[in-house]
Amino acid sequence: MQVSGDWQNRGMDLSPKYAAVLFDCDGVLVDSERLTNTVLWEMLNELGWQISRDECVSRFVGKMLRDEADVIEEHSGYRIDAEWLSRFRERRNDALEMSLEAIPGVAEAVRALAVAYPGRLACASSADRPKINLQLRKIGLFDVFGDRIFSGMELPHSKPAPDVYLAAADALGVDPAEAAVIEDSPTGVTAGVAAGAHVLGFCPDSPVHQRPEVLTEFGADETFDAMDQLPGLLMR
Repeated sequence: MQVSGDWQNRGMDLSPKYAAVLFDCDGVLVDSERLTNTVLWEMLNELGWQISRDECVSRFVGKMLRDEADVIEEHSGYRIDAEWLSRFRERRNDALEMSLEAIPGVAEAVRALAVAYPGRLACASSADRPKINLQLRKIGLFDVFGDRIFSGMELPHSKPAPDVYLAAADALGVDPAEAAVIEDSPTGVTAGVAAGAHVLGFCPDSPVHQRPEVLTEFGADETFDAMDQLPGLLMR
């Protein structure tokens, strides 16, 4: 179900519908996928894989590069290692520091939700913790999440496995089945569904985001296309 509307004009009472709200980061809180994917596209071409920008987006958005080593080796003949990944993260972080922006409307939506869900908002990302922290500080939301930031890279399995969402729910002391997960990729939606959560798919009109029907196919319970809709979906 695609949802639209302006929550601020509905006169709602800020009563939460869920026990907690667990946010993905890239593509949900920050408009980072375009920047990160451009760096990846450049570096894969440098390895000899003449991949297009569109294919790079479709293959790698929402996935961890360390898990894609076989695919990269198959197309480039190069086995990415810790040194290559370190260079990628350095170039990626430089691009993020220079040009990262928040998803439009997300700061207002998250801060409104922080009132309704005190201490029960978490950020659960596949990314490494330095990247997550950099991005949340860059857009001014680090203080909202504080010590409720979780990295899939610190767990046995990252998305599409549910580990990072299960860890976040456990830390917040809630049943994951009573939590809402906000995701924008098939990989992330799969993780949220596997955790047993109610998954809302974010589908703005963007070349690095999915169409609503794609996220619904992967199990999203409902979808929305603008952040000003989100509080209305999460509050009664």
